[in-house]
Amino acid sequence: MTKTVYSIAFFLMILGQWFIPGKLIFEQENTLKQGKAYRFKTRPIDPTDPFRGKYIVLRYELNTAKTHLKNWDKETPVYVYLKEDEDGFAQATQVSKTPLQVDQDYVLAKYRGLADSTLRFTLPFNRFYMEESKAYDAERAVWENQRDTLDHDCHALVYIKGKNAVLKDVLIDNIAIQKYVEDLQKTGE
Repeated sequence: MTKTVYSIAFFLMILGQWFIPGKLIFEQENTLKQGKAYRFKTRPIDPTDPFRGKYIVLRYELNTAKTHLKNWDKETPVYVYLKEDEDGFAQATQVSKTPLQVDQDYVLAKYRGLADSTLRFTLPFNRFYMEESKAYDAERAVWENQRDTLDHDCHALVYIKGKNAVLKDVLIDNIAIQKYVEDLQKTGE
């Protein structure tokens, strides 16, 4: 009897270890396939520490929104409702402490502060993971292209469906950063 209980518990443990990551992967893939793509303009990042391991730390121009709501604190979630502007980039239409009954995409952001009816927040997709051998060149390319915004367009491509947001790529002049860095490495710049 005891052996049967241990066997069932072991089987359930193994099933759980496969189910949870499988569910997360399925949700992300479903968001990429069926979600709406938004482009988020990036902002210059600190050139001294933009990488920690195998990812780029991204900052976004979209980090504030006007609100009439008061009494926010660091634990309050920020529902940022989105639409595309005339250039095709994401912009905030409104923010809320709770989900609204509107047919509009939103991102769940982290509260950073409130001053003069302007709410500051951090978007959840601020890390882009990539191959480590390209990390330094990608860091340099993103930083240089964000510094020189007149000549270059640097943005993140994020798919949003329901409560899920998946950062698919970082693009410089509409070229995926992986390809952009490969081209830089080939030319030796």
